[in-house]
Amino acid sequence: MQLAQEINNPALGPALQGKSGAGFFQAFIPSLVGIAFVIGTLVFFFVMLAGAIQWITSGGDKAGLEGARGKIVNALVGFIVLLATFALLKVIEDFFGINILTLDIGPLQIQ
Repeated sequence: MQLAQEINNPALGPALQGKSGAGFFQAFIPSLVGIAFVIGTLVFFFVMLAGAIQWITSGGDKAGLEGARGKIVNALVGFIVLLATFALLKVIEDFFGINILTLDIGPLQIQ
């Protein structure tokens, strides 16, 4: 008699492989939030860089300067929203005494 073999997805990496549903989500959700913050920061950096390059290469053209200023302002506003979201999560956690990244629903506890 052959025992059931465990199926592993190599794309998930060692942190998420071989976990049950609850264990998978305990490791996945905090990673997902962290990745979202990293991606948001990278988008901010590249949009800011594109705006700066556009500003430098505009050569005094009013339309080019306005476009560059718009990119830079949009990048800054997006980054401020990202930081405000993080700060709001921390304030809610401290005020209510809970951890937003921890969901405890019966046998499912996500940290």
